[in-house]
Amino acid sequence: MITTISLNPSVDRTISVDNFVYGGLNRVLDVREDAGGKGINVALAVSQLGLDSECIGFMFKNSAAIFEKKLIANGTVYDFVWCDGSARTNVKVLDRSAGVITELNESGQRVTPEALERMTHMVLEHAENTDFLILSGSLPPQCPVDYYAQLISAVEGLGCRCVLDADGERLKMGVAAKPFLIKPNRYELQLMADRPLPTLQDIRDAAMRYIDMGVAVVAVSLGEDGAMITDGSESLYAPRMDVAVKSTVGAGDSMIAGLVSGFLGENSLEESFRMGVACATAKCMTEGAKVFERATYRALYDMVQIERISACM
Repeated sequence: MITTISLNPSVDRTISVDNFVYGGLNRVLDVREDAGGKGINVALAVSQLGLDSECIGFMFKNSAAIFEKKLIANGTVYDFVWCDGSARTNVKVLDRSAGVITELNESGQRVTPEALERMTHMVLEHAENTDFLILSGSLPPQCPVDYYAQLISAVEGLGCRCVLDADGERLKMGVAAKPFLIKPNRYELQLMADRPLPTLQDIRDAAMRYIDMGVAVVAVSLGEDGAMITDGSESLYAPRMDVAVKSTVGAGDSMIAGLVSGFLGENSLEESFRMGVACATAKCMTEGAKVFERATYRALYDMVQIERISACM
């Protein structure tokens, strides 16, 4: 079982235009709304791979229908701490002519200390019966910035491996709790390293710092340059695949789904990385917030190119 945590779910509203004009009039071509949030995205992608997944987190009563419908349709189990009000709305403006997305993300609603306490108990209960616990995305306003670190420490000894996909202080504090895997992008890794990371060797060396701190695996999203992964013993690079990109929204979440599914099956680092890259690429070929097609993932799997990064390139 793979369990994801969604503490700040969102309704993703995608507005499509042509030739976006900053500060001017834009004619809307299409509007769609999807249940979003990184934890939910990962859970849906895991289900699409045919594995057992569940999503736990906060859910707001006024917005619940769109989330429950999507989770049920994808065969994903869920368990929520229920809160009053509505989930935040994230607006994504897609300029179809340029293939560029501009995002306007709300912060979300504050959750009470009592709700946070219930959430901690829920996480502990589910952690006893899962193989991987995925902690990803933003936190609700006024939630302790070290809450992910608290949860990772709380489930220690329960038999599950933790995966952390966060940024800023949430990532820095979470790393200290020694999760199994972290997945920063290049920008986030540069912020943590406090220096530019122009080469693969620079990225590998920066990632090794967290291996030395007790993280088992560091995967780094490099955008148009592909992705890198290391477990300290070996470091691998996958260049970007040449495909028609329809949306990059949720690609990182799909990569986590593939990586964790690989590790769950006791696959090697290389095979797990191949699964992660194939999932991320399949998501890039999928419109909007839709879950990628398993057939697309399978077609891409054998096309992923893996290169080894030596300690001294």
